[in-house]
Amino acid sequence: MNPKAWAPVVSAWSIDLMGQLSSKYAGRHGVPHASSLNELLQLWMSCKATRTLMDIYTQCLSSMINTCPDACVDALLDTSVQHSPHFDWVVAHIGSSFPNTIISRVLSCGLKDFCVHGAAPVDLLFPSAADKRVPKIASVVGILGHLASRHSGSIKQELLRMFHESLGPMRDQQQKATVPFLLQLAVMSPMLLGTISAELVDSLKPSVLSQLHQHFAALPREDLENMVSIVVHLICQTSAGAYRILQFLVNTAMPASVITTPGLAVHDSVREACDRIIQLLLLNLQKLVYNRGTASLGDAPPRAVPFLDELKGHVRELCVETLRLERKRFLWQHQLLGLLSVYCTPSCATDALFYLLTLARSQEELGLATQLYAVLSSCMSDLLPATVKKCVCQIHMGGLSEQHMVQLFHNLALIVQWEGEGPASMSAQLGAVLSLHLYDLGQLLLHHNPEVAEAASLLLSVCPMPQTIRPAHLLVIIRSAVHQFFLVLHRQCPTGISYSSRLLSAAMKAILQQLVEGALHPGNAELFGGLAELPTGDDAGLEGARVSLLDINRRFTAAVNFSGSVWSVFHAGVIGRGLKPSHPPSRQEPEEIVHNVQNFLSLLVRCCRGGCYSAPEPLTQTAAVNPEAAKVVAVVLVESVCPDVTNSELGWPPEEHTRTTVERDIQICRRFRDNPLLFQLLRLVAAGPPALCYCSVLLRGLLATLMAHWEASRHSDTTSSPWHLHASCILVACMAEGSLLPPVLGNMHEIFHQLVPFEVHLLLLSVWDYMRDNSPLPQKFTFQADKGLFFRDFSRDCDVGKYLCVLHNVLHKNIDRLGLLSGRFQP
Repeated sequence: MNPKAWAPVVSAWSIDLMGQLSSKYAGRHGVPHASSLNELLQLWMSCKATRTLMDIYTQCLSSMINTCPDACVDALLDTSVQHSPHFDWVVAHIGSSFPNTIISRVLSCGLKDFCVHGAAPVDLLFPSAADKRVPKIASVVGILGHLASRHSGSIKQELLRMFHESLGPMRDQQQKATVPFLLQLAVMSPMLLGTISAELVDSLKPSVLSQLHQHFAALPREDLENMVSIVVHLICQTSAGAYRILQFLVNTAMPASVITTPGLAVHDSVREACDRIIQLLLLNLQKLVYNRGTASLGDAPPRAVPFLDELKGHVRELCVETLRLERKRFLWQHQLLGLLSVYCTPSCATDALFYLLTLARSQEELGLATQLYAVLSSCMSDLLPATVKKCVCQIHMGGLSEQHMVQLFHNLALIVQWEGEGPASMSAQLGAVLSLHLYDLGQLLLHHNPEVAEAASLLLSVCPMPQTIRPAHLLVIIRSAVHQFFLVLHRQCPTGISYSSRLLSAAMKAILQQLVEGALHPGNAELFGGLAELPTGDDAGLEGARVSLLDINRRFTAAVNFSGSVWSVFHAGVIGRGLKPSHPPSRQEPEEIVHNVQNFLSLLVRCCRGGCYSAPEPLTQTAAVNPEAAKVVAVVLVESVCPDVTNSELGWPPEEHTRTTVERDIQICRRFRDNPLLFQLLRLVAAGPPALCYCSVLLRGLLATLMAHWEASRHSDTTSSPWHLHASCILVACMAEGSLLPPVLGNMHEIFHQLVPFEVHLLLLSVWDYMRDNSPLPQKFTFQADKGLFFRDFSRDCDVGKYLCVLHNVLHKNIDRLGLLSGRFQP
């Protein structure tokens, strides 16, 4: 009948009695431990006495809930302070019955007690000291902790309400102490901190920040510093919403990132405060991270940093923000990336470097990756190999887009080419690490995207070759590189040609073989002025080749009258398909052909000289071609042009022998006529004596065919057969350059254009006679150790004079035109 007078007294008596009973019988046999809250609650609620006391307190609280429930809640808090944790089952049951009332009134009573005892801000970092000065604070934390599992939304809503109401016009001391009180709860309860942190940050609009600034503007400097230290401590202990908190601090502290719309601008003091918080946060994180190593020397596990644990999943976002290079903003986040990498080594370290290398678009941005590596390499071993391994795995597992792959390759190549400050720099070590993944990167030379293949070619061209590599892997890389070279020639891509040339500029026989075979392939012949590849298959014949014999015979028998005859005539079809299709016209411009030939021959020359990359140079500077490399080119030439001939056929037979090899000689001549690059390759082989000896069968076939042509020619001058004249001149010049002919015979091609065809035939016949008597054998060459080259002493051969009779007769006959040149043909 009178709850206002009796409810506080009766509720205090009942709640105190339940507390005494709980503590008294806590150690009895059969009573569950205080941590087993559900079992303990079932035990006490099955006892009629305690159940009746609970009903009495519940009725008292119900009767006062709409008027003044603080007296009942105060009794609950006082008892909780005295008998916790044995009293927790009572708190759990009452909180479940009146969640909203208990949450709001517990916080209100806790705040009143906090104001009465006057906890200083410095106590907030020391919960044990605060517990002694503010006894009920621990009970508040405990009660809210019990309710958080089912009523976290209500707790969060009430905490936010208290925070925002405290920022209004100052009315009393309790309102001023609300924020310190909430900070105290957050320090003592990580659960409450996680419940409110993310939503609290979202509610900190510019207007709220201005109110918060005004609220604390009058505090002494020492108290403000203590408050900032508390905030930094809480941020380090925050896990949920850590990235949102970081972005809020950075965006608020960074002037360029703050919204400057009228009415929404943030006060400069707020920015300075956030700047100060970020700097102290980084300093505190640095202490926590680097002190973990000393703390873990004992048996205790390293102390966790929840803030960094949560940021592990946001490494990519941190890298993206860092690469924006916005004043101090990127410096803070770059430092945080370093701390996160050390804390979560090695996963975060490799992730951070991987994202920086992949997403950087300028040298300034790429420098952040090298700076981070410089910081981390001092405390982490094998960081760079692990990072490169992650890059390779991401590429082959499809974790990177093609655009990012291109950017990654360009960035890695740029770092390799940077001049490092020492042997420990990233650029000095990256090349050696990348060479361990040469096979994995080489496969990307065949990528369907030309940009990816070109970027892979650039990266491989600047990587040093490993000391050892599996032959199978090497062959795959070489084939891929050669294929890429001819692809960029087809596309006329100058940068791609440059990258591929640098990649293939290594003195390896397999590279030379693949390059020559690729250049002589019918699909690439058109690049160098050769005839385009003929169409193949059923469509290569005449347009009307597919006919029906039945239809033909019907028309045939209808047109011819065979009545009265015993004979029947049937049309059996047409033998063959008619004329061979003509070669399509070349799609290459003359300038493009010259450019392609120059690029290809320059690459071959560099390969034959030992692989040193240099700018393209004319083919005339081929005096230093390595003899072994030239031999490889010679062997591949013979195998490509005339595959049925072995390298043992070096001897030069008599002229009559050409009658047995007419078909082969014509085939050889046709190949040289269809592909002008073969003559250029012969010149290259001739520059490395005695390699031209191994092309003996090609020289014989060409010479025999040209002799037959000039003998049968009925033209009045040689210029009427321009190709045969050019072939005759270049053949004799190559044989002279390759030291197969003495100089006096090797100069005769200079007068071919002023002679009649039969005179050219006679001169070539004298060349044949000389070669027959002085076979092109490598044994006739002597090695000069001081020059590293082979040379041939023609004085050891038979007298050259007897092979000059025809030449001198021709000169005498044409003395009026060739008299001035006669001095060049004296032995």
